[in-house]
Amino acid sequence: MSDGYSIDEMEVGQSASMSKTVTEADIVMFAGVTGDFNPAHIDAEYAAASMFKERIAHGMLSAGFISATIAMKLPGPGTIYLGQQLKFKAPVLINDTVKTVVTIKSIDEKRKIVVLDTTCSVAGKTVLAGEATTMKP
Repeated sequence: MSDGYSIDEMEVGQSASMSKTVTEADIVMFAGVTGDFNPAHIDAEYAAASMFKERIAHGMLSAGFISATIAMKLPGPGTIYLGQQLKFKAPVLINDTVKTVVTIKSIDEKRKIVVLDTTCSVAGKTVLAGEATTMKP
């Protein structure tokens, strides 16, 4: 495994992406790990009567895909999360493929702080948008 990018190897506008298809198992495991058994995620009958008409993935599961892209791609392994702003724009359904893109917005080389625009999309539609503040030691 590489150490990703050093602070002097990164530049504003640089981006990286990952994709993941959300499965029922992902939702059930996320619920088990976090304790979030909201029926909108777990109960098909409840979800059928909801505004979404079917079960939806936890929003924080998509946020986790942002974390993975930052940790594994850009800035890469060793990156420390300092903050994340999130705006949930649309639901993610079982079998949706979520594409996560992180793009460097600013770099403070002295403090080793990297700010990234973060987005998740399904079939080209943004489902989550935000901004991450990270440190690359």
